[in-house]
Amino acid sequence: MKNLLQGWIFARAPEPEVKSLNAIDSMLHASGVEFALFWVLVLMAVAAWAIAILKVLQIGRMRGALHAFEKEVFNFVEAKDLFVVAQRNSGSPGARIVLALSRRGGSEKILESIAKRALVVEQQRANRLMTVLASIAASAPFVGLLGTVYGIMEAFQQIGVQKSASLPVVAPAIGAALVATLVGLIAAIPALIFYNLLNRYADDFVSELETASEAWVTIVAESDQRLSVPADRTVRGMSQPPMPYGGG
Repeated sequence: MKNLLQGWIFARAPEPEVKSLNAIDSMLHASGVEFALFWVLVLMAVAAWAIAILKVLQIGRMRGALHAFEKEVFNFVEAKDLFVVAQRNSGSPGARIVLALSRRGGSEKILESIAKRALVVEQQRANRLMTVLASIAASAPFVGLLGTVYGIMEAFQQIGVQKSASLPVVAPAIGAALVATLVGLIAAIPALIFYNLLNRYADDFVSELETASEAWVTIVAESDQRLSVPADRTVRGMSQPPMPYGGG
């Protein structure tokens, strides 16, 4: 009779509530700080992919425009012809450098300085948003580590509140803490790879543009020398060819 009564009591006793041991579920139901860090890391991961796609499209478009401009002016030996084509293709990086050369006459040294300044502007345009990508690659693991440390602190608090170190008490908090590190690495690793690849892609483009600009500087300098163009040459309007060459 005693055994039957004990069995009936244990059978009717409510079972303790067991929290989900799924780490993702634990993170989605985590406290404010952990939850905020998790979504910050998700946004960083999405931003890394978005920036990489945009940069590939941008640099590819700039490179294509440069190659098209180079192909069109390949056989030119007169600066006036070069300037006319540059005005017609002002969206090309090469054309923008040629237009910068068209605004100032002088020695080859002066023209080289003008070309270098225009080249720096194109390099800055090609490297735009790369610092954001580098920042994501550098900071995402530490943001994830911050979430992990905070999650472990919460796990110890749960042990103190529940007065138990059993798996259902500790596992959800520890799992959510480790998810933060995981998401941080998921954001950082692609960002680092994208940064290195895109940086090389941009450097190759700038090298091509620099090599092409040297030839354009030579063409303009030789034309200036033949025609005795003054150093204060300016272009009066984008729709007109440069004045020194307007008369043929």
